[in-house]
Amino acid sequence: MKKINLPTKFTLLRIIFGTLLIIALIVLYLLDQYSVISIREAGNIYLLGKVDGPYINWILIIVAFVFLTACLTDLIDGKIARKMNLVTDLGKFLDPLADKFIVNSLMVFLALNFVSLGDYVKFPFFCVIIMIIRDLVVDGLRFMAAHKQVVIAANIYGKLKTVMQMVAIIGVLINGFPFVFLDYNWPMYLHISDWLCYIATFFSVLSGVIYVKQNAHVLGGE
Repeated sequence: MKKINLPTKFTLLRIIFGTLLIIALIVLYLLDQYSVISIREAGNIYLLGKVDGPYINWILIIVAFVFLTACLTDLIDGKIARKMNLVTDLGKFLDPLADKFIVNSLMVFLALNFVSLGDYVKFPFFCVIIMIIRDLVVDGLRFMAAHKQVVIAANIYGKLKTVMQMVAIIGVLINGFPFVFLDYNWPMYLHISDWLCYIATFFSVLSGVIYVKQNAHVLGGE
């Protein structure tokens, strides 16, 4: 069995980080829903822990820190692979898979209704749907290209899309801090953290359109 090189190890570490983050968010979501059910069963119409003004949730701050660490491993493994000429087929397969696993999973969970966390810790669900559809289209294009032995290389727009998604996720996880002290009374879906999600969605769609336009020949006949 061929030995796994250092960049691929960093990629695998990112997948592990992503798995831990998903487990943490699942636990947080279940506790959130359990607390709401318990309060409703007690006949209390108010939701314990729901905060209308600015606040900091330290659990999510820790999640954001772990996520940021995972993002840094993405930067490190790429630089090491190029600098030391350690680019492998396994690395090419795992690197985008790790990115999409951690990013898409976190976006989906952050789009859920965490009632006790207020309206700020929420990734707009329609942004998540648009970005996942974009990924499915691009992945389908890559599959067709691979079938025709055509390599679709990553471009700067795809990388920028990933970076903006990571920035948006961190913005949601840290409750829009420090902007939440400015926009806490703004309408829903118009907070600054929401606009970060919209920017990420824009670059996601833009990169998808560019991928399809540049590789439209792949969609042709045999």
